[in-house]
Amino acid sequence: MTAKEFIETLKIIGQDYSGEIPKREIFSLAKEYQQIPVNEVIKLLKDKNDNHRLGAVSILDWKARNKKTSKEERETIYRAYIDNHIWIDNWGLVDRAAPYVVGGYLHNKDKKALYDLAKSKNPMERRTAIVSTYYFIRKNEIKDTFKIAEILVNDTDEYVQKAVGSWIREAGKRNEEKLKNFLNKHATEMPRITLRYAIEKFDKETRERYLNMK
Repeated sequence: MTAKEFIETLKIIGQDYSGEIPKREIFSLAKEYQQIPVNEVIKLLKDKNDNHRLGAVSILDWKARNKKTSKEERETIYRAYIDNHIWIDNWGLVDRAAPYVVGGYLHNKDKKALYDLAKSKNPMERRTAIVSTYYFIRKNEIKDTFKIAEILVNDTDEYVQKAVGSWIREAGKRNEEKLKNFLNKHATEMPRITLRYAIEKFDKETRERYLNMK
């Protein structure tokens, strides 16, 4: 399995569609290619074509989700994502792979790498920092989500703002009191869009109370 074969197969699939290839087709092909060597995946990741890069992060995601993937390969997958983040340059690519590739790898390990990403000048690296914590949230571990949200609470990038709001909302489903404590502290200063995403699941009265604090 090679990057070239993936591209050629995707091209054949694309002939069935007059416009954009549906993402589900890219995800499906990526699943079939999950045994491809990581160095070939990196070739796809460095491609200028958006679909090829989406295919690359999807392959990394499938590899990370596969229970048969060895500890050594999980580290290789993680490093492929982190070391080539310059090509993971939109929110769709981040969200497709960060939870399992980054969060899954760092679970039960030192989380310093996430805090370093949260302080990056690159907004998509900052988005990776918060999105990766979704893996921890699924394990009922929400501490890092709120800690990273503290770092990013006043972020100026729209895609980071949306991610912070979304992920503290998800963490709040596990512990509503912690979400409310965070909002009580930060609602008056955080960007409006972050606040709106964070309070989405509250009842109308609670939502209005937080919006009026602003």
